[in-house]
Amino acid sequence: MKIVIAPDSFKESLSSLEVASEIEAGLKRVWPDATYVKVPMADGGEGTVQSLVDATGGEIVKVEVCGPLGAPVLASYGLLGNGKTAVIEMAEASGLPLVPRDQRDPLKATTFGTGQLIADAIDRGVEEIILGIGGSATNDGGAGLAQALGVRFVNFGGTIIPDLIAGGDLDKIQAVDMSTINPGLAKVRINVACDVTNPLCGETGASRVYGPQKGATPEMVEQLDSNLQHFAKVIKRSVGVDVADRAGAGAGGGIGAGLMAFTNATLKRGVELVVAATRLEQHMKGASLAFTGEGRVDFQTAFGKTPSGVANAAGKHGVPVIAIGGGLSDDARGIFEHGIAGLEAATANVMTLDTAIEKTRQNLQNAAERSARLIAIGQQMAK
Repeated sequence: MKIVIAPDSFKESLSSLEVASEIEAGLKRVWPDATYVKVPMADGGEGTVQSLVDATGGEIVKVEVCGPLGAPVLASYGLLGNGKTAVIEMAEASGLPLVPRDQRDPLKATTFGTGQLIADAIDRGVEEIILGIGGSATNDGGAGLAQALGVRFVNFGGTIIPDLIAGGDLDKIQAVDMSTINPGLAKVRINVACDVTNPLCGETGASRVYGPQKGATPEMVEQLDSNLQHFAKVIKRSVGVDVADRAGAGAGGGIGAGLMAFTNATLKRGVELVVAATRLEQHMKGASLAFTGEGRVDFQTAFGKTPSGVANAAGKHGVPVIAIGGGLSDDARGIFEHGIAGLEAATANVMTLDTAIEKTRQNLQNAAERSARLIAIGQQMAK
């Protein structure tokens, strides 16, 4: 019997690979002779780099880059086992956790460091970049990223702006100069893990929806939104790309718009990118059963989260999927309508979050064993 184990990480507890290993240990109590294939997964958010590095036998690359407020930070990204794909999380270089709470100010934050990570990956000769854009501290429309990739911005006096551009500087831009853009961009595919459809500006745009959690006051939100509207007009006039109302342009503080304007980036659902990068569908061939899971399973799990991607890949090969959640919500059973055949909770009794985290390994093994024993009963009945 071949069993594929493809879970997400359990945040603040175990990586995807560690979760898969504990599930395997529990299953082996019942099926010691089965063939187990562990495929660490993610949905494009936090933990995606480590999951894909683990899944492909890749390596972590560390680079000193410009942080959100200009101070240097040591950021990591993944180089996958094929040596031709880099996985970058924007939060590593431009993330909100890098900024102390009392210093958070999207008027001053830049995505320059994220652009530096992309440039470093290009210099290493990669052919594809998978870019996760969640968790940013920025609202600069991707202008800082563009600067790091060689794009120059011209002010109203007709001269190049020498300083790093942040969210509060976009209204100073009169034109865009693409003549010095990194030539390597033309040779690399950039796939952006983006599960939000927010436009750049307006009521559902980057500034109003995400600005407050990055430290923006109501007055700052208005300024940031106005600046992004201005930036979109400059991009349309100088580059010929209309980003104002495109779905996903507002993701990552508007970095979605910058990627659309200055690179050949394509925005895709994060879990779809991870499924492709891990070759999950190929692993499902010939499997009898698959296990997946995440820290908490609820009805939203069916929409764009790791278990939904695993269920979709498994369904193409007729493989039933069991999901193990660290916890289950009351509406978790809704996922049965979306390709998940079975559901189990790692926490078998009431416990505090700290206790659940402390006992995650033991709980996962026990939950996997319980699932396996129920299936074994069914196998005996079928005989």
